[in-house]
Amino acid sequence: MKPKKRPNGPIQSEMLKVFLKDIVSDHHPLVKLADMVDWGVFEEKLAPTFCDDNGRPGLPVRLMVGLHYLKYTYGLSDEAVVEEWVENPYWQYFCGGIFFEHGFPIDPSSMTRWRERLHHAGLEELLGETIRTGLRGGFIREAELKRVNVDTTVQEKDIRFPTDARLYDRMRERLVEAARVRGIELR
Repeated sequence: MKPKKRPNGPIQSEMLKVFLKDIVSDHHPLVKLADMVDWGVFEEKLAPTFCDDNGRPGLPVRLMVGLHYLKYTYGLSDEAVVEEWVENPYWQYFCGGIFFEHGFPIDPSSMTRWRERLHHAGLEELLGETIRTGLRGGFIREAELKRVNVDTTVQEKDIRFPTDARLYDRMRERLVEAARVRGIELR
């Protein structure tokens, strides 16, 4: 189900809460970036992944997108990004928070389920908006997007190291096979 819209005016229980805008500095990079990103694009483009009339209402799209951006920017696990969100007003502001919150915004397992719901189309939209924001902010130029260099030196590869037990086993298999071919009898 689609996420519910937040009421425009403050709710009475929020009257004594501290506004994030009063805590954070307008010069902080996350505040500048949060104000630069077109968050409405995500609501529009990711709407087809939600059912209109079935199930529990979804989590706020800006919160989920913001948490995923922070997760991959800082190289954190789902649990760590949610824990850091509680302690960091800049992260709360970036994810669309209005008031400083002291509790977890979501269960960390919700991030996994949300990623599964997006599939490839939603993830491509996250990348697309990242690029559009970079262009709008002047961080990248159109000419820099004509050619992409990919560095694969840090990708995991299926390499067998000399200390690998699988390598020893494979070597033993080949030696036994070579002995059989040559008529050498083994015990």
